[in-house]
Amino acid sequence: MATERVKEMLSWYRSDNPGTLTNLSRLLNHGRLAGTGKLVILPVDQGFEHGPARSFAPNPPGYDPRYHAELAIASGCNGYAAPLGFIEAVAADYAGDIPLILKVNSHDVLYDEKDPMGAMTASVEDALRLGCVAVGYTIYPGTADRRFLYEQLQGLVLEAKEAGLAVVVWSYPRGSGLSKAGESAVDVTAYAAQIAAQMGAHIIKVKLSTDLVEQAEAKKAYEKYQIPIGTLADRVRHVVQSAFNGRRIVIFSGGARSDTETVLNEARAIRDGGGFGSIIGRNSFQRPRAEALDLLGSIMKIYSGETV
Repeated sequence: MATERVKEMLSWYRSDNPGTLTNLSRLLNHGRLAGTGKLVILPVDQGFEHGPARSFAPNPPGYDPRYHAELAIASGCNGYAAPLGFIEAVAADYAGDIPLILKVNSHDVLYDEKDPMGAMTASVEDALRLGCVAVGYTIYPGTADRRFLYEQLQGLVLEAKEAGLAVVVWSYPRGSGLSKAGESAVDVTAYAAQIAAQMGAHIIKVKLSTDLVEQAEAKKAYEKYQIPIGTLADRVRHVVQSAFNGRRIVIFSGGARSDTETVLNEARAIRDGGGFGSIIGRNSFQRPRAEALDLLGSIMKIYSGETV
C-alpha cells in the first residue's frame, strides 16, 4: 500500500492514466527505500556510451549483464536501467525481481563530435514486451540538433504514456554553444531540468552542478535576485525548484568513479537540497561487489534518514 509521501508524489501526475501511475508506484515502492519518496537506481548504459573496456575493465564481472541486475537486486535499488541488449539478457531470469527501465536511445564515442546526437535503439514496444515500468531517453540541451531530439522525445512521451509506461529523461547539456565547464554550470543544469519537465518527463536525471553561471543573461538574474548557489545543497535545491518547484522527481547522476567519501557527501547534499535520490552507475559497478553493496547501502541510509 502506498505511503502518504508516495501518494503525494503520484498526485503531481494527475494527467496520466492508471497504468503509468502504477508503474511509477512500482519504482517508488521497491527496494530498501520503498515508500520514502527517495530513489536509488542503477543505470548501466556505459557499455554503449563509453565502450566496454572503459566501463567494465575496472571490475571484469561487469562484462556480464547478469552481474548488474543481481547487484541492483541485492543492494535493494528501486530500479535498474539499461539499453535493449542488457535488458533482454536479464528480463526473463529476473522477471518481477526489480523494476526495469529500458533506455531507448544511445550514443557512442567512436566519432568525435562537438554536437552529440543519439540514435533510437529500442522502442516502447520493446519495453512492454520485456515487462519494463519505464522508458529512458537522453536529450542534449545545447547541441546543434536539439530540436530533433525534442521532437523525437515528444513522440516517445506520447506513446509511452498511452501504453501506461513512465518516462525518465536524461537531460545532459552539451554542444558547441556551451563551454566545457558550462555543461555543468548551475544555470545550464537548472535549464536542462526545466526543459525535461516541460517535455513531460516523470523522472528527470541531471548531473550535479558547479557554482558557475554560464549565460550572461542568466547571470544578471542570479545576481539581481540573489539566488543561493554557494553550496552543492543550494544548487540541488535550485535545480529541483526549476523542475516545477519540486513537483517533478529529479535524481542526480553519480558521474565518473570517485572516492567513497566524495560520493557519500554528494548524497548528503542531494538529501539536504531536497533532491529525490541518485542514479549511480560507474561509482557502483566499477567497484568490487562487496564494496559496491556497502556504498549503495550507505547512500540509502543517508536518504532514509538512518544516518546523517
